[in-house]
Amino acid sequence: MYPFMANNYFQFQQFTVRQDRCAMKVGTDGTLLGAWARGGRMVLDIGTGTGLIALMMAQRFPEAQVVGVDVDVDAVAQARENVAISPFASRIQIINADIRTLHPSEISLHTTHSTVHESSSPFTSIVSNPPYFVESLESPDSQRTLARHTASLTYHDLMATAWRLLADDGELSVVIPFDCKSRLEGVAALAGFFKSRECAVHTTPRKQPRRYLIAFRKHPCELELTEGIIEMAPNERSDWYQQLTKDFYL
Repeated sequence: MYPFMANNYFQFQQFTVRQDRCAMKVGTDGTLLGAWARGGRMVLDIGTGTGLIALMMAQRFPEAQVVGVDVDVDAVAQARENVAISPFASRIQIINADIRTLHPSEISLHTTHSTVHESSSPFTSIVSNPPYFVESLESPDSQRTLARHTASLTYHDLMATAWRLLADDGELSVVIPFDCKSRLEGVAALAGFFKSRECAVHTTPRKQPRRYLIAFRKHPCELELTEGIIEMAPNERSDWYQQLTKDFYL
C-alpha cells in the first residue's frame, strides 16, 4: 500500500524517487496532487523538486509530454536522475529555470501534432505544490527556503505565470494548506482565473480540512466540490485515499 523507502529513496509501482539532494521530500501533498490533477497533451509541473508529480502525471497520462521546472540546481539534477531511470524518460523534460521568465521556446519536447513552442500558452495542464510559508520565518536552509517560502515564488508570480503558459482550455491544479487557501484564491481571481474543482482533504474524519486540492480555469465554469479523508484511524488509510493512490503505492 505504501511506497517502499530505504536509503533515502521511495519505490513506487512504476518508478523510484531518490531525494537525498532535495530540500522537499516525498510527502502526502505531492502524492495527492499527482493523483488528483487532470492531465492533457502537455503538462507543466512548476517547482518540480524530486520530479514526483511530473512522474505521476506521466504515468497517469501515457500520451502526455511533461515538463518539470525548478530554480534549484540540486533539485533539478535529482529530478533528472529520477526521470532517467523511469519508464517515462522520453516524455519528461526537467528544466533548471526561473518559471517567471521561462519561454516556451526553451522547451524542446515535441507532441505528435506540434512543437511545444508554437504557442505562447502550450500547456493543457499545469500542476504546482507551491510555497506555503507566507511571510513566516524563513528556514536557515537556503534550499528549504526556495522550496517552501513565497519569497522565491509569490502566489502572484505563480498565477501570472500559469495564466501566460496555460492553454485556453487548460486547467491549473494546486495543493494548498487550509490557512493559505483564501489568499491564493484571491490572487487567482485577480489574475482572471475561475475555480473549477475543489477537494477538501481531512486528515481524519473528525478533523477539519488541513489541505485543499484546487483547480482553476480561464473561463467561468461549474464548480465541482468534493471531500476526502486520508486516514479513518491511525495507520488505516481510507477507501478514498487508497482508491486515489492505488496505481502508485506498492
